[in-house]
Amino acid sequence: MTNSDDTRLSLLHDWLKENFGNLEYTLKPVSGDASFRRYFRFKSDQHQLIAVDSPPDKESNEAFVHVTHLLAAEGVAVPHIHYCSLDFGFFLLSDFGDRLLLDSLNDKNANDLYAMALDSLITIQQTPAESLSLYDQTLLQQEMELFREWFIKKHLKINLNHDENEHLNTVFQILADDALQQPQVFVHRDYHSRNIMTIENETLGIIDYQDSVKGPITYDLVSLLRDCYISWPDEKVYALCLSFYEMLKTQGAVQHIDESTFIKFFDLMGIQRHLKAVGIFSRLNIRDNKSNYLNDIPRTLNYIRLIAKKYTETEKLAEIISSRVNI
Repeated sequence: MTNSDDTRLSLLHDWLKENFGNLEYTLKPVSGDASFRRYFRFKSDQHQLIAVDSPPDKESNEAFVHVTHLLAAEGVAVPHIHYCSLDFGFFLLSDFGDRLLLDSLNDKNANDLYAMALDSLITIQQTPAESLSLYDQTLLQQEMELFREWFIKKHLKINLNHDENEHLNTVFQILADDALQQPQVFVHRDYHSRNIMTIENETLGIIDYQDSVKGPITYDLVSLLRDCYISWPDEKVYALCLSFYEMLKTQGAVQHIDESTFIKFFDLMGIQRHLKAVGIFSRLNIRDNKSNYLNDIPRTLNYIRLIAKKYTETEKLAEIISSRVNI
């Protein structure tokens, strides 16, 4: 723990005392995430909540509060904000426990749990998104550049030649254009098995949504089904993908999109997301000393390689990875 972390923790204790007086409590760390936020379990005789230290100079705290209210209003199971200080970046939230969807999944229950997650996703996508930033061309391109900058150049220490860079530029443009052709809806932007909690009464709790945007209808779907932290056979992935497509058809959300077009949207969207993820995993290691994310690069890179080979628009990307990357 750095001195800065120690100072933040002292401030958090001061803030808790301001809210609760001389109440006796314990504050124990719980698992964190890839951001600068830290989480603690706050327990007293009367309370069990999650205390969040979210430095306001580094995290989107106003966005977190705004999106929490948007999702809660639609009935999405998100943590209730019991206490909040935007000035300090401290929150006390509902405690969803410690069991991630990732820890609950197995071959026997996967279909049922994913069906629940897809039901939640339908509700998320129906949440009004007009107040959110747009997942526009600039953001899509910036995310894919993380792959070239942090994975290729800084992690692998490879300098691509002119032709390879031009091929990447072309593929990035194709992927961004394809994403923008899709129906645009409320996008969680990190909807996967580590941001979904299994809580009481067979309910799934949704967390880590502060970066939500208005964007492509398949983005959260591919985040969930081609998860960077767990993989499933293609037949299961596509079966779940098409079950969601049928749900969207019933909602009238994809009435002008046929099944094969939707699958291609899903596949290409996955390449865009996974390029970003590989770049972020590399950056977390190099910049933030979080080397455990390196373990997730081979799985994520394999998604890119296998799917990119399926389409003429992206096969050059698969060739670059196959010839340049040995992971």
